[in-house]
Amino acid sequence: MISPAARDALSTWLDQQRALRGASEHTITAYAADVTGFLSFMTAHHGGTQGLGPLAQIGVSDMRAWMANARGRDVGARSLARKLSAVKSFYRWLAEREGFEPTAVLSTRSPKYQRKLPRPLSVKAAKDVIDLAEAQSLTPWIAARDQAVITLLYGCGLRISEALSLTGAALPMGASLRIIGKGDKERIVPVLPAAKQAVEAYTRLCPYDIAPGTPLFYGARGAALSPRAVQKVMQSVRMQLGLPATATPHAMRHSFATHLLNAGGDLRAIQELLGHASLSTTQAYTGVDTARLMEVYARAHPKA
Repeated sequence: MISPAARDALSTWLDQQRALRGASEHTITAYAADVTGFLSFMTAHHGGTQGLGPLAQIGVSDMRAWMANARGRDVGARSLARKLSAVKSFYRWLAEREGFEPTAVLSTRSPKYQRKLPRPLSVKAAKDVIDLAEAQSLTPWIAARDQAVITLLYGCGLRISEALSLTGAALPMGASLRIIGKGDKERIVPVLPAAKQAVEAYTRLCPYDIAPGTPLFYGARGAALSPRAVQKVMQSVRMQLGLPATATPHAMRHSFATHLLNAGGDLRAIQELLGHASLSTTQAYTGVDTARLMEVYARAHPKA
């Protein structure tokens, strides 16, 4: 149990993350859980409910104890790194508000972990996945829907959440789409003719009303299509094609970026299309080497 003062401070910080930084509700929920867990541990670690004063006294040994406790509960390196990032962000804000030095918290090293990304499919495999997607249902409109969704993932580089959050306002689909991505960040992505045609084929067959305020993609019973339904389609397709378990819906987005880069696409342009805040994220995502990354930096920031 954490003190009322700590709880109020956390609530204020979360409100600021939501209002000033545009953090999504999913992110806010994760932040709240991570920081609450940290504060609860420190309360128990020091033997009782504490106000904000003792939080300013947290030292290196306290941070080590928290991380050791997390590892003892089988929290993976990646998850622990995320928790530590949330705690540091909260402490940076709290220290500025309360006027204390947060060095012990901010200097804590994040555990190293191997970033796992889905491997890209070959160009042929990606096309085969799209072609076979519509064969997974005997219901024509559902078959057309599945093909349309997967075509958008690959053809526009969308996250599955972005594709499924589209509404009827996206119709009639033109040469580009306005996408609201992570952190409510907006970007414009071009729409290939094949993607546009796939969506049009689905909308002609869909038995449900598609309007500006309704989902673009419906499930069989008339509710918004769930990510799990798309994942099941991909699972069935990859088994039929003999593809690895890494051939997920997200791998279609990964393939989009990799194939575009291999065809000579500019890394910064791909960063914009994917909605990545950092170019280094795009570098890791596409597996581009450091030499090519530096070439992009040099073109974007020429020396005077």
